[in-house]
Amino acid sequence: MKSNTPVLLSVAVAVIGAAAITLLSISLNGAMLFAAGAVIVGFLIQFANTSKSTATATAPEADFATTTLYVGNLPYRANEMAIRTLFAEHGKVISVRLMKDKHTGKRRGFGFVEMPESDAANAIEALNEQEFQERSLKVREANERTPREDSVE
Repeated sequence: MKSNTPVLLSVAVAVIGAAAITLLSISLNGAMLFAAGAVIVGFLIQFANTSKSTATATAPEADFATTTLYVGNLPYRANEMAIRTLFAEHGKVISVRLMKDKHTGKRRGFGFVEMPESDAANAIEALNEQEFQERSLKVREANERTPREDSVE
């Protein structure tokens, strides 16, 4: 059940404010404007509280475990949106990164897709060895990246 406290409080303030303005011999229009403004502010506060609770009710991406998938044998013409669309058929896609050659800027034919753990297994099952733009995809859980040791000789 939603709390209407801000709205009720603003109505009370509006009534008291309107009465005070009327008793002080200020025009009726001023009292009505004050009352209307107080009620509107109450509704705005209620709306802001409802929006905030709705935003926090949806699970932020950091609240669940994710898995990064390696996607290999990608067609060079595939872009992030095409890969996102393909994987979205099997669960929520958090991010897509297609790797490019740092010298030429051309795609290297592999990338990574981050998904919730619960959806990653479904995506691997459904898409590994499947045909995509005339290529047979290789989809598996990505290995953790090991830090490189810079050798000084």
